[in-house]
Amino acid sequence: MARLTVAECRVFIQTVEQKALEMGVPICTAIVSAEGHLIALERMDNAGFITPETARSKAYTVAAFRSMSPRFQDGLIIQQWFKERNPQMLMNASVFTGGKIVVSGGCAPIFKGNEMVGAYGISGGTSDQDEVMAQYAREKVGWAHKPVDDDMTDDVRKHVNEIYSKVGLESRSL
Repeated sequence: MARLTVAECRVFIQTVEQKALEMGVPICTAIVSAEGHLIALERMDNAGFITPETARSKAYTVAAFRSMSPRFQDGLIIQQWFKERNPQMLMNASVFTGGKIVVSGGCAPIFKGNEMVGAYGISGGTSDQDEVMAQYAREKVGWAHKPVDDDMTDDVRKHVNEIYSKVGLESRSL
């Protein structure tokens, strides 16, 4: 059973923070296990006081939804999926989990091979800024946000790609 180590999480957080400094955006990064348990959390100086809770909730949300379905690639997909179907259910989920459900850009699952080992959330910038930092750090540290062997069905893949297009991420596709 693959796991994330605290040392791996520190490298990711430091890489996110390098990009955040370059962008002039103080942020907070949270990393949770596949079960949604906190592994690491760091708030940069001057990051908003609510960013730790938001980052942790973003990571938790991705872990929870991605473990339910390969359809949920990241926070943007989760957000759009609920917007199209039942926005009130998303609000309800946030309430009945004590605020642990938050969807936005800047969060995604983490895979080692075909196993989801955790998820991260970044908070402090705009959704787009958080997403830029996340993509930069993932590439630098070599974290995968999808399994090696993709078993997603064509209809789900088409739907996810349509969502990426709707939220302005035409360059991202499955």
